[in-house]
Amino acid sequence: MTLESTTVTAFGEDESLHLHLATVVGELLADERVERQGRREQPLTSDEELNFARQAARTECTRIRREKGLTTIPLEVEGDLIARCVSEVLGLGRLQPLLDDEEVTDIHVRGWDSVWVRLRDGRRERRKPIVDSDKALIELIRRMAARTGSSERRFDAGNPELNLQMADGSRLFAVMEVSKRPSVVIRRHRFELSSLDELVARGMLDEPLRQFFVAAVAARRNIVISGGTGSGKTTLLRALINEVPPEQRIVTIEDSFELGIDRFADLHPDHDALQARPMNIEGSGEVTLSDLTRMALRMDPDRVIVGEVRGAEAFPMLMAMSQGNNGSMCTMHADSTRSVFPKLAAYVSMASTGLPVETVNLLVASAVHFVVHIDNADGVRRVSSIREVVDSEGSSIISNEVFGRAVDGRSRWAYPLRDSTRSRFEEQGFRSPLEEWSMT
Repeated sequence: MTLESTTVTAFGEDESLHLHLATVVGELLADERVERQGRREQPLTSDEELNFARQAARTECTRIRREKGLTTIPLEVEGDLIARCVSEVLGLGRLQPLLDDEEVTDIHVRGWDSVWVRLRDGRRERRKPIVDSDKALIELIRRMAARTGSSERRFDAGNPELNLQMADGSRLFAVMEVSKRPSVVIRRHRFELSSLDELVARGMLDEPLRQFFVAAVAARRNIVISGGTGSGKTTLLRALINEVPPEQRIVTIEDSFELGIDRFADLHPDHDALQARPMNIEGSGEVTLSDLTRMALRMDPDRVIVGEVRGAEAFPMLMAMSQGNNGSMCTMHADSTRSVFPKLAAYVSMASTGLPVETVNLLVASAVHFVVHIDNADGVRRVSSIREVVDSEGSSIISNEVFGRAVDGRSRWAYPLRDSTRSRFEEQGFRSPLEEWSMT
């Protein structure tokens, strides 16, 4: 075997070369997307992106061949290298099958050799590696960031975390340096669960609960949905939004677009969707959820929807709910309906309002009508509690749990609605099963 043939073989098998090629092509493609957007040209079609990536890969192979002093490379060696590169840049390589699997809801990758998925039924399974080294995993994450094409997203020792939305709507979070090994978490967003009827079919709620939520939205009640990570808060919020009459104007506020209100344009012809923005690499340009909430109030909304309240945006959100934007909704991380109230008070304090807790509780009591909690037990997601806010008293919120779950898991209507609420709901055709039973 000649020296050159040995070099050619190494050329085709060199993993670092493969990573370099994919990175270069990914960056060139991202630049082309941004430039076309700046020139206000139509985005590249799928075929055009494929041809662009292939040509860029060939050009880089030629440059590397000349740099290494090779006179030629067998077509099969170069063709295989280009094919692998294009697959990584446009199809995300071995990660793509997991993204295409309709049963996968979450993907957890810790280092190159630990890949776990969560399935629709709640089960967790280990899957084959999607890359061959930790370095390759970092490069894959960087290429995924470059594919967004909307702004510069660094992922390195100086910027060890990355939070972005992928093209299919999935949400990606990655870390390096601060963790022992690079890690990636991808949360899938399935938009097919978009109505209360579908949630009844999935067992998240039963028919009386469906009727309750239809009446709550029609009566323009302000609702906070609580639950843990992956419990189905966003899914329920999306279904409630899709009960809003089409003539009402909705403004949504999200950290990353997960509600997908634009996917239901026929149901919401008059809407605006706002998304927070991190600071750029110069440390400027940040737009927070709190900023967006204030913007939304100037956009003449009938209802303001905050995808997830977790900080200072709670204050303008409560102000919106209490001054005429009834029918607004949001989600929060909490372990019960009752624990939502102290968390809201803590979030309002992050806005540096200087309000005493008694005043904050008055605001909460005047703004929030219902708190709904969702449990995810053994892979089964279901509404487990609904609490109606009645009033505030000093440092406490007075509320009634109108719906809950018995020890055996069966639903129970535990307390009657307030008179004013009951009359509103009866106008919408809903009567609490508790009231029906008390009349028999």
